[in-house]
Amino acid sequence: MNTPAPTCWPTLSYRDAPAAVRFLVEAFGFTEHLVVPGEAEGEVVHCEMVWPEGGGVMLGSTVRSAGEVGGTSPGAASVYVVTDRPDEIHAKALARGATEIRGLRDEDYGSRGFTVADPEGNRWSFGTYRGA
Repeated sequence: MNTPAPTCWPTLSYRDAPAAVRFLVEAFGFTEHLVVPGEAEGEVVHCEMVWPEGGGVMLGSTVRSAGEVGGTSPGAASVYVVTDRPDEIHAKALARGATEIRGLRDEDYGSRGFTVADPEGNRWSFGTYRGA
């Protein structure tokens, strides 16, 4: 079965978007695809992060110098990411400073996963469950 290109992109806002990009790469394994800087130092107007197992997220700075409307409040997002490597990502995320919300465990519906918060409080759940 061929999976179509993603058409649903969770979008997050960060006070320190450049630090968030580094965290998502180093702690979870996202790949930086496109980063559009803003006018102000450290501002990110638009960023696409690709998940190596399919899909991705977009993010940007909360405060925008160009007068654009800001996004979701920092720390308000919750994202579920499918992975075949929950144990590896869990260990890496904690080593890079993620805050554990729900520890790594097997669920009765067949998934293995966990939930952590990134440095700005957004919750990230990783698990093997791909949906029905």
